[in-house]
Amino acid sequence: MPLQIRSKEEAENLIEKATEIRVVKGKGDSVKLKMRTPKALYTFVTTADEATAMTKGLKTPIIDFERIRWLGTRKP
Repeated sequence: MPLQIRSKEEAENLIEKATEIRVVKGKGDSVKLKMRTPKALYTFVTTADEATAMTKGLKTPIIDFERIRWLGTRKP
């Protein structure tokens, strides 16, 4: 289960230790950063501008995701 980070300073420290960062765009201007470290998965909710500033210049692989809304499957 992912652990949610609330402070920006703690998120910046974890970004440096992360092996992979996923950026998930939500409703409006909100963005969720998912940081995979060797120990756990951490999430941090922020704005899009702040997320780009935090991830700019990192060597860690960054994966961008658009928010996908599943409506279910249709039967023919």
